[in-house]
Amino acid sequence: MRTAGAEPPTVMVMTQRLTPVPAGDGRTLGVGQWGDPDGLPVFQLHGTPGSRLGRPFDENAVRDMHVRLITYDRPGYGASTRHPGRAVVDCVADVAAIADALGIEGFAVTGGSGGGPHCLAVAARLPERVLRARCVVGVAPRGAEGLDFYAGMDPENIEELSWAEQGEAVLQPELERLAKAELERIAVDPSKLLSDDWDLAEADRAVMADPRIQAVFGEMLPEAFRTGVWGWVDDDLAFLSPWGFDVAEIRVPVEVRYGAKDVLVPAGHGDWLARHVPGAEVTVLEEGGHLADADTQLRMLRSLADAARAAG
Repeated sequence: MRTAGAEPPTVMVMTQRLTPVPAGDGRTLGVGQWGDPDGLPVFQLHGTPGSRLGRPFDENAVRDMHVRLITYDRPGYGASTRHPGRAVVDCVADVAAIADALGIEGFAVTGGSGGGPHCLAVAARLPERVLRARCVVGVAPRGAEGLDFYAGMDPENIEELSWAEQGEAVLQPELERLAKAELERIAVDPSKLLSDDWDLAEADRAVMADPRIQAVFGEMLPEAFRTGVWGWVDDDLAFLSPWGFDVAEIRVPVEVRYGAKDVLVPAGHGDWLARHVPGAEVTVLEEGGHLADADTQLRMLRSLADAARAAG
């Protein structure tokens, strides 16, 4: 809510925000940093597809929270070298390499959608460094006992994952087609992040109508596809393959957050994670879909930082 006489929030457009970090195996990771360089470090792991330019719209607000927000392009996206055949757990070494390069020891981590499993991997395998984690509308493991993976999922998403089931040779050209159509669509109408073919929750349609969200996605997606759709390909393949870790390993505080009306990553995934991540704090948004609105993104970042400071 704007107070009398206050200036409206500014969308921070920073397409060149890039720090290259060596991954240690010959690859390079494209890293972005936002907010207060002396603040509490928070890693934010982007969704699928996405890039390091996916961040809260208002960097001034992030700075005022005294948060040092770190984002990075997963391999194959943006400025990060592809890592063919990567598993979800492989992100742990990449996050550790970034933290080491930036001189960071302890940090909080959050991941949304496709970033959710990667966030959980970091929480599981870096317990000595993770102060607190939050998985937002995260994907659950395919084949997990007690989970109907595709139940409640929009047919468009099911079709995409069916291509992944058939392998890279089928998946890659289909995602090239989708990426091209998506970029053309948002260039004409920024609210059309997803086509009208999707049966989205009203909450998601409202989020996509927000110019602040549109500005961020308008930067994030072209950067995601800078060198093709290989990051998207490898994400999809990794989600459907063994993750390389078990969420039951997690011993750090984790919040599992999901929307009851999400059709991209259905509520059954969030429910499964809530029941299987040890000691998870669970937040269910009964009217929520897949996307968080601009103000909620900032509130979530603040609450995660506050909880991490308390844990540290």
